[in-house]
Amino acid sequence: MTPSERNNLRAQTELDEGAYVWQRATTARDRSVSFTHPASHSASGRTSPAKDGAYEYDDTEDAPLKDDYDDLLGYSADFLSSMLSPQRALCHQKFELVVDDLCFIGHPVCAEAGGTWRFKPEVRQNARGRGSKKRQPSGEELSISQEVESPDSRIPSLPPVQESAWLHTFHVVFVHDLPDTSSSASGNIEKYFDVIYEQIAFTLTAVLFQEQVLSNFVESECETLGALKDEYAAKGKPLEEYMSSALKVSSIASAMKTLYEAIKSRSLAHLTVHSLPLELQLPPYLDSLLHSEDDLESGELTYQGDEMAREHNPWGRELSFAWRLPSLDPWKSLLLLETEDNSDVYMSLRNSNIRDEDRLLAEQLIKFLEMADVTLSFVDMSSLLDWDLETQVFPIVRWLIHHRRAKIVDIVHRELKTVFTLPSKFEAPLKELSAEFKQAFPHSSVPSLPKLLATISTSSTNHFYGTVVKTKDLLPIYLDVVLWMLKRDLLVTLHLRVRIVVPAELKERARSKWRTRRRQRRKSFGKARNRILQEKDIDADEEKPLDTLFGSPKWLPLSPKGARERARRGSVSQESENSDIVSSPIPELEEENDVEDKDGDDETGKEDEELGREKDDRFPSVIIDPGRATVVEKLWLREMSEGKNEILARRFQQINQFFDGKCTDDEILYRAEISRKQLREVLHHYDEYLQTFMHPS
Repeated sequence: MTPSERNNLRAQTELDEGAYVWQRATTARDRSVSFTHPASHSASGRTSPAKDGAYEYDDTEDAPLKDDYDDLLGYSADFLSSMLSPQRALCHQKFELVVDDLCFIGHPVCAEAGGTWRFKPEVRQNARGRGSKKRQPSGEELSISQEVESPDSRIPSLPPVQESAWLHTFHVVFVHDLPDTSSSASGNIEKYFDVIYEQIAFTLTAVLFQEQVLSNFVESECETLGALKDEYAAKGKPLEEYMSSALKVSSIASAMKTLYEAIKSRSLAHLTVHSLPLELQLPPYLDSLLHSEDDLESGELTYQGDEMAREHNPWGRELSFAWRLPSLDPWKSLLLLETEDNSDVYMSLRNSNIRDEDRLLAEQLIKFLEMADVTLSFVDMSSLLDWDLETQVFPIVRWLIHHRRAKIVDIVHRELKTVFTLPSKFEAPLKELSAEFKQAFPHSSVPSLPKLLATISTSSTNHFYGTVVKTKDLLPIYLDVVLWMLKRDLLVTLHLRVRIVVPAELKERARSKWRTRRRQRRKSFGKARNRILQEKDIDADEEKPLDTLFGSPKWLPLSPKGARERARRGSVSQESENSDIVSSPIPELEEENDVEDKDGDDETGKEDEELGREKDDRFPSVIIDPGRATVVEKLWLREMSEGKNEILARRFQQINQFFDGKCTDDEILYRAEISRKQLREVLHHYDEYLQTFMHPS
C-alpha cells in the first residue's frame, strides 16, 4: 500500500469513527463576529446604550476579545439574558429550559412590586435550618431558613424590607450538556436534572435571596462585578485577567468557582457567601443514573421514585439514591472521617453566638461525636446516651453521612477478632497508598502495606488478631491501622452466616416416628368413635318412651294457634317418628366424627406428600426459609432437638428462623437478643445440621 493510500484509508477511518461521536450542535456553528455590541454593564449596574469610548469591536483582530466578554456557550449575552429572565409569574419556582444540546436549570426570584425585597410571612420558617424541600408547582415563595444550614442563622423574627436601587430580579443558572441519548437510560435524564436542581440550584439561590433581603448583597455584588468588567473590557484586557480579579473582590465569584470544581470532582463544596458558610454537593454516583439500564453498576442503583418506597427508606429523600450507602441497621457502627474543616465545625458548635434553640442541638451533636466508636453499634450508642434510636441517633448519623464526615461500617471487635478480606479494587493506586501508610505508621512492628495486604488475603478465614497482631501489646497501634484502612476502603468485613442442612438419615427417622404417631392417632380415633356411638344408642333408648309419650321425638309446647295448624295438617305416623329417632344421629356428634375422619384423611395425605417420596429422602436438603417452614420441615427441626438439652433446644427453636444464609451474626444477636456466647453454644451442639460460612455484608 502506497503512502497516499494509507493516508486516504486513515482519513476515511477517522471520518467513519466521527459519525459515531456525539458532538454538541453549537460546535459546528461559527460565531458571528460582525455585529457591534454596547457596554455590557455600566458602573451603576444597568445596561446602557452604546457610548463614545465604550468598547466596540469592529476589527477582525478584536473579535476574539469581544467573543470572550459577550458570547457565552455560542450565544450572545443579550439572547441569554432575555431567555433566562422570566416574567414575575414564573419566578419562585423551578426553571428548566433546553436549547439545542444545553439544559439551563435554576430558580429565578424577584422583588415585589416597587422593587422591595422581603421574606414572605406566610411561609413558615424552620429554626433548625433544614426543612422539606418539596417544591410547589404553583410557585411557592422561597423560605430561606428551610435550606440554609448555619449554626448562626441571621434571619430575624420579623422579615425585614430592603429597598433595591435597580435590581428587581436575579437568576442563578446552571448550564449542563445534554447527555448522549444513545447511552442514557430512558427516563433517568429527568431524574438527573431534578437532583441538580434540588441539591444545588435551589439551595444556593435560597442563600443569595436571604442575603439580598437582609443587606442588598446580590445587588452590591452585581455592581462590583459589572464595574470591574467594564474596566477590563475598556482596557482590552483578556477575560482571564478579569476572572482572576473577580475572584478576589467577589464572594459570589469565588463561591461559583469552588462549586464548579467540587461538582467536577464529585466532592463536597465548602462555600462562603457573604461570610456565611455553606456546604453543597451532588450525590457521588449521580452520573451512574445516566448509564444504560443493562449496566450492572447502574442496576445497583434504585431510584426511589415511588413515594411509598421513599417514605420507608431509612436514609430519607436526599440519600435514597446515587449514594450507594449500606443499610442503616441498628447493629451497624459509625466511622468518623478526617476532614479539613472538622476543627471549624467544633468551633462553630461551641460558638457562644448561636441561638438558644440551636445550642441544645449543638451540644447533642458534640456529645454524640465524642461517643461514636467503631467498636459500638448504634444500639449501644443509643443505650449509653439514653437516646431514642430512631428519633435522635439516626438523624445525626444521616447528617454526618450527608456531609461526608462519617461512613457506615460493620462493628470492629475490641480485640480485633474480626475477619477481614480485601476489596476487588482499590480507590487509589497502591503506590500512593503505600507511601501514605508508611508515613502514618513508621513503627517497626508494622509491616509495609503490600505485606500487610498479602497476609490478610492469604488468611481470610482467621480473624485479624490471630493473623496479624498476635500480641496484646500491639492492639492500640493496629487498631489505628484498621481504622486507617477502613477509611480508604481497603478492608471488607466478613460475617458468619448459617444454613440448616437436613441429612437423609434424619428425614427417615422423622417419617418413621410420624407414621407411628399416625397409627396411634387413628386407633385412638376409632375407639373414641365407637364409644360415642354406644353412648348415643343408650341415650336414644332411654329417651324413646318419653318422646313417644308426647307423639314427637322433638316435642315442644305449642301455642293455641300452632296446635290448630298441627291438627289441621295431621300427625305424623308413629313409625316414621321412631325411624327418625334411630336413623338421625345427634348433629354435634355427627359433625365431630366427620371432621375427625376427614381431617385425619386429609392430614395423612398432605403430610405423606410433604414428607417427600422415597427417592427424595435419599439425599440431604437445605431448609431455604426456616422462618416459614412447612409442616414437614418443622418435623425435621423438632427431630434435630431430640436428645438435646432442653434449654439449648428452646434456644435453637428461637433462633433457627435466622439460619437462612442471609442474616449475619450481628443481626442474629440483635434480633434474637442473645449473646455471642449463647450463639456459639447453639452452633456447637447443632453442628451436624448446620452449614456455616463467611461472607461480606
